[in-house]
Amino acid sequence: MERVTPIYLLSGFLGSGKTTLLQRLLSHWKGQGLRPAVIMNEIGDVNLDGLLVSSEVPMAEILDGCICCTVRGDLGLQMSELITNERPDLVVIEATGAANPMEIFDAVTEVSLYLKLDIKPMITVVDSAYLSELYEAQKGKTYRLMLDQIRCGSVLILNKVDRISEEKREEVRALVRRLNPYAQIIDAVKCDVELEVLLNQERDQQYANVNPTTKEQDHDHGHDHDHCDGHCQHEDHTHGHDDHKHTHASHEHVTVYSHYFTGPVDSVEFERFISELPREVYRGKGVLSFSDTSSRFLFQYAYREADYLKINPQGDVPDVAVFIGEHFDKSLLSQQLKALEHSQSKS
Repeated sequence: MERVTPIYLLSGFLGSGKTTLLQRLLSHWKGQGLRPAVIMNEIGDVNLDGLLVSSEVPMAEILDGCICCTVRGDLGLQMSELITNERPDLVVIEATGAANPMEIFDAVTEVSLYLKLDIKPMITVVDSAYLSELYEAQKGKTYRLMLDQIRCGSVLILNKVDRISEEKREEVRALVRRLNPYAQIIDAVKCDVELEVLLNQERDQQYANVNPTTKEQDHDHGHDHDHCDGHCQHEDHTHGHDDHKHTHASHEHVTVYSHYFTGPVDSVEFERFISELPREVYRGKGVLSFSDTSSRFLFQYAYREADYLKINPQGDVPDVAVFIGEHFDKSLLSQQLKALEHSQSKS
């Protein structure tokens, strides 16, 4: 079976410490005998951060724009070439600090229509000192974008906590917890965190809110969740939170599920499945073969509506459906889609 490539996403505002975290992650993975690859996105036409990445690590650069809008099409090309030519064990994408986090997810899921990817929950690095400063002003696009990045992260690293007082630190933690009560929160200095904890999204709730100095559990679970409200610098967006396929709490904040079909399915049954999707599923897309027609179709799902377009894709494009949302059960969707395949194989 064709290999599935894990994709890790790093988000965070400019100067928050994403590249420092990236260097730590690359050393960690290489120490495990893995071969990581990197895609770095910069708004400018020069990738200075890329100079900090070891030449041993395969890297692709997306410059002069943001992968969530202006150079979105470049992501598919770069990722395809990187995975095909280098065959890495995993790929980590460091997005520009100006990127809309949900649109990053949306751009990456487009690539999963023709490459088999395992899209991991987003890791967001927060500049605690800068957030504290912006919080006092309570205005500006930078502040709103930072809040969106916090809302849409699965793991939030509160970096540079050594630059603010204990009182300010608690204020920032309360704000972050209020914005995103579902995420794992980790205090850090120079992004020095326990990487095993960071990368294991399915751990028990006891690992949430780890303070790297005391290692004590924080029992403050915050307030009701505020949804992404569209106050970003790019497009409007939605986001997601938890994955309930396990009995314990999960930190898979934004839920992305990709289902690769083993064969065609009945079009009527698939349309019924789409019509009964839970409201927590916001977006869907895919390439499908139906048993009752010779054509292949591209489908798009948004705002409870689905569209189907006949296509004739070039190359080896798998049949796949990708869904993005919050609080939906991936295992349930998997069971339902497998049932459609099983029903068709019996007929």
